Amino acid sequence: MQYIAALDYDHLDNGVFLTSLAQSLSQQQGDENIRSIIVHGDSEYTQRIIQTGVMSKEAKIRSVKDLNNRLVALFADQGVSTVGINPSQRKMISLQEDELSLDHSFINSLPKQSVLLLSTLVHDSTSNTPTVIDLPELVSFLKAELDTDEVFLFSKADEDEIFTNEEMPEQLQWDTMETTFRQERIPDEFSHFEQSVCLTSARDFNQLPDLSHSIAIKSSL
Repeated sequence: MQYIAALDYDHLDNGVFLTSLAQSLSQQQGDENIRSIIVHGDSEYTQRIIQTGVMSKEAKIRSVKDLNNRLVALFADQGVSTVGINPSQRKMISLQEDELSLDHSFINSLPKQSVLLLSTLVHDSTSNTPTVIDLPELVSFLKAELDTDEVFLFSKADEDEIFTNEEMPEQLQWDTMETTFRQERIPDEFSHFEQSVCLTSARDFNQLPDLSHSIAIKSSL
């Protein structure tokens, strides 16, 4: 199984969640058949940088870079072998005229048993500078470019990390999802994603490739 998991804005500022996620990833690494690609953007940390007097665009770039390094270190503390990359490096992912492109040869050269941690910092070919793109945009792009079995989002409901709710449905569709469920559990950045995903918790993420503890949300497109 090769999957993409999205670390959204709010979860990136949640130390308890991130530690739980790292522990789940550590358990996954015992399975040679799992290839993990974790994608992240920025977090509330960006605002804290802005408050020091840094301009918004530069603050977001710095935030994303720092978060990538911090996540690699946090995962390492739990024994997770991780390759952390800002895709602007070596022009791994480039943006030109609103179109993204991927250097497949580079990504294929990376060790498959290590977690691949990618930020949303890509290379802007027009300005020849790094630029941060939206997390859902990068997830959609990677899903289309790579042979990915699943895309995972993490529930934003804190209780899902503590309690198992047996009444949760096994499957939903974006276009018929109850508003309350969307507001309480779907990360804000992905509230209008509309593509097929699995919704899970960091606690249950160690169950892969068993998906019985995830909610399959089907595309309405």
